[in-house]
Amino acid sequence: MALPHLDRPICEPVELRPGAPVRAERVRQGRETEASDPFVHFHDVHELVLFGTVRGHFTAEDRRYPLAPHALAFVPSMRQHDFALEAGPRDWVLVQVEAAAGEALAGTPGLERLRESFCALPDPALHRRLMTLAEWLAELPAADPLALPLAELLLRTAVHAPVVGGRKVSAQAAALQRLRPAIDRLRRDPAGAPGAEQAAALCALSPAYFSRRFKQLVGMSWSDYVRTHRLHLASRRLLETGQSVAAIAYDLGFSTPSHFGELFHHRFGMTPRDYRRTLPPAPGAGAGEA
Repeated sequence: MALPHLDRPICEPVELRPGAPVRAERVRQGRETEASDPFVHFHDVHELVLFGTVRGHFTAEDRRYPLAPHALAFVPSMRQHDFALEAGPRDWVLVQVEAAAGEALAGTPGLERLRESFCALPDPALHRRLMTLAEWLAELPAADPLALPLAELLLRTAVHAPVVGGRKVSAQAAALQRLRPAIDRLRRDPAGAPGAEQAAALCALSPAYFSRRFKQLVGMSWSDYVRTHRLHLASRRLLETGQSVAAIAYDLGFSTPSHFGELFHHRFGMTPRDYRRTLPPAPGAGAGEA
């Protein structure tokens, strides 16, 4: 059973497994797939997305790049970004590398491009090489000792792709920096996420201005953003850990497992238990208690 298009979003909170410095996964979505929901975010990982079929835009900080078939997008750790993908069939390989490893690689002569976000369009031969490496990486267990060297080779290859020019869209990057203290607090402790007033205080803003500016820049209210962040974390934990549904609900700050289940169903179109059954558990995760 294929997961609905929102269940494995291209942009979501990231929790790499202990001892696994790399995550790589293949995502395929069919003709019935709807346009992707925007969700401005940033990660503690370096992220490379290698597209097959795709149409839409990739936005990194204050520049927007058009996405065409076989494009790639790269974002260094902790840079805000978003993807707006058009409806219809699309596929990609998502590769995420822990921050320390990615930063070390970006310090290597000749790889300075990895210090900034970029979009590129490889020629057919380079695209085939990139996809061969990415498919190999996606087949490896997360903690395989070959995973990190292979991810580094993939990034070394990606920097040779011709870059795609981006269009400046706004001063959004600087504006979002004002909101980072609240978002950082949410990321560090999703269960103890601050309310709107406390979030505003963390950003040294009035509650009214914080709420208005957050909605303007992110496209949703602070409370909706907190809920979306928690639900995407939950979707990962359901597939990649052996935690029970109740434990996940309480760990992420939902008031009760039943309330978590209602919100999860509204967001993803299925219950947490059914969602967990759509894919086998990750190696080492255990069967999990529904």
